[in-house]
Amino acid sequence: MPKYRYGKHPPKKDYRTLLLRNYASNLPAPAAAYNVLDAVYKKLGVSDPTILFPMDGNDQYGDCTIAAAAHAITVYNGLIGTKDILAKTAALKTYFQLTGGPDSGLDELKVLNYWQSTGIDNEKLLAFVSVDPKNHTHVQQAVQYFGGVYLGFQVQEGADTQFDNHQPWTPGKLTNDGHAVYAAAYDANQLTVLTWGNTQQATWDWWDECVDEAYALLPPAAQQPGYIPGLDFAQLQADLQAVAAS
Repeated sequence: MPKYRYGKHPPKKDYRTLLLRNYASNLPAPAAAYNVLDAVYKKLGVSDPTILFPMDGNDQYGDCTIAAAAHAITVYNGLIGTKDILAKTAALKTYFQLTGGPDSGLDELKVLNYWQSTGIDNEKLLAFVSVDPKNHTHVQQAVQYFGGVYLGFQVQEGADTQFDNHQPWTPGKLTNDGHAVYAAAYDANQLTVLTWGNTQQATWDWWDECVDEAYALLPPAAQQPGYIPGLDFAQLQADLQAVAAS
């Protein structure tokens, strides 16, 4: 059995997907460096990522898209002081429900649409917005103000070895595999993502070479006034209603 699994399908496009650039004009400039995990650890009194962000079956099955969603749920609940770690059984139940039974992997858009319409871990996303991976400012704003980035990338050779050796992911020859992770920190040199039951660093050069889709998430708490400073939430809600009617 492989020690680590992938399972993200190539990106799917849908003209109805909302774009961060349409709502970001009034967002504050991002800090030079930011780590959302610092706030999560402080709120929950737990600083061990292997406890908060377990493997979720991604060593046996290609359910990385669900594992990354589970990590996002832990992060955005942790930011409001709620400890919510999706059980492995629940992660796999959602995964196989969406695949229809086989261990075939999933595309991120299918997961996001299900998450918004039906819910994962008994809660629904209010919305998700696509982030242009090439716009580093928007990526950083998403990490700082939305609490992270749900992303997918084309896997480079040696990704698992670099993970085992605690080395940052760097650009390399691309394989035919896709993987989903959750980005929770950045600085001038690298980002930190959650995957395979731990944290993993990755350079910005890796990001530019490998990442092929990225999304900022609006959890239920985003309904609170000022949750994301400068976000045109009223316009986003209006656009969501328009999309639902289309």
